[in-house]
Amino acid sequence: MRTDSVAYESFSGWVDAPADLRPGVDGDVTCQVAVIGGGIGGMSTALRLAQRGQDVVVVEAEFCGHGSSSRNAGQLAGAPGGDLQLLNLLSRKKMPGMMRLAEHAAHHVEDFIAKHDIECEYEATGNAFAAVSRGQMGRVRRVAKIVTRAGGHVEVGTAAELGIPRGFVGGMREMIGGRMNPGKFSLGMRRVLLDSSARVFEQTKVADVARDGDRVVVTTAHGTVRADHVVLATNAFAGEWDITPKHLSVPIYVIEVETEPIDPARIAALGWTSGMGLVTQHAIMENYRLTPRNTIVFGVRRLERGTTYPLPAKTPDPGLVEELAGAFATRFPSLADVAVDRAWGGWIAITSSWLPVAGRVGDNVHYSIACNGHGLAQAPYVGTLIADAIVDGELHEDLRTLWHDKPRFPRPMMMGRPGLRTIWAIDRFNDLVNGSRRNARRGAVPTG
Repeated sequence: MRTDSVAYESFSGWVDAPADLRPGVDGDVTCQVAVIGGGIGGMSTALRLAQRGQDVVVVEAEFCGHGSSSRNAGQLAGAPGGDLQLLNLLSRKKMPGMMRLAEHAAHHVEDFIAKHDIECEYEATGNAFAAVSRGQMGRVRRVAKIVTRAGGHVEVGTAAELGIPRGFVGGMREMIGGRMNPGKFSLGMRRVLLDSSARVFEQTKVADVARDGDRVVVTTAHGTVRADHVVLATNAFAGEWDITPKHLSVPIYVIEVETEPIDPARIAALGWTSGMGLVTQHAIMENYRLTPRNTIVFGVRRLERGTTYPLPAKTPDPGLVEELAGAFATRFPSLADVAVDRAWGGWIAITSSWLPVAGRVGDNVHYSIACNGHGLAQAPYVGTLIADAIVDGELHEDLRTLWHDKPRFPRPMMMGRPGLRTIWAIDRFNDLVNGSRRNARRGAVPTG
């Protein structure tokens, strides 16, 4: 696969940045609730608060919709993230609640898109846990049993039965969810937010968050925001302030890349009739999805851990783009001559349990991490539930599922650089011995 003319994007490959940026905080601002972070989680929190009559302020370092909200693969998941076998082993009692939350979250986003007429290319295709080998297919069947027992809606089948590329052995389809352009979705939510009563301050980096009596003070370079309540909705970036719970999450840099436009006949020859997004069953997943512009977006495979705050701004490492291109050529040998057109990446948050978490520090500082690779669905839903909890003083049953009464989290295991390297090496060893390359070649259909 050719990588000699890749455009490295500093924002996202899905959309261009908005031109109508709102000014930053200048002077002293007071409000009932301050939401720090203008991603899809923070924007959803602010919108719900505004709808419920709260005086809410949003403070965003770049612009609303910046960050992982617009950089992800655009797969709206209908199941929990992480290693579901491990989660079932360690947190089996939580699985029904997590399954219910995941499906409610996907429907919540679908309803939001319809209600606000957001054109984001959404298609309710579902998504596939795709197996590259017989071993991974065994894992898929075990996961399907766990999900079904927890009340989830999935189906297991061969590649032909599911309508996924013939080079895969088979997989499990999440029957709820689908694919979209996440950049268009995020900027569509931004439009809705700017039309609301919420006061939005962009281009405002927060230097500190601290209590001052019964209120919370958000300090910025050119002013302060004083609020009765604060919501930390900054995904991987919350670790910059002392008020954030220790070990809340690990910052991880992930990459997505996009091919050049591909002849539709060559795409049709893959047998990808369902159009579902694919997530392989490696310990560190590979994701693949079609786009309406006849390209394929794919990514992850290797995780880079951030070690210090503030997290550095960066673009993808060309060496990692090369590795992703090699993986693509292995999974889709009939398209091995296609070029990578562009690449982008960014920081996401991974919790030590791989489950979404939410809670409160004291009485008035709320936080959530609803990412772990499934934030496109879960972050907006959890943000909305937090807003309701602030107004009503009680927790929805879905929020209770992931709520921590005390902000204490274990040190994350295997999430240091040596651990992530070990996990990656195990994945590569398995790829050498599990016959996945042979399966992909067998499934490929020659094209003229």
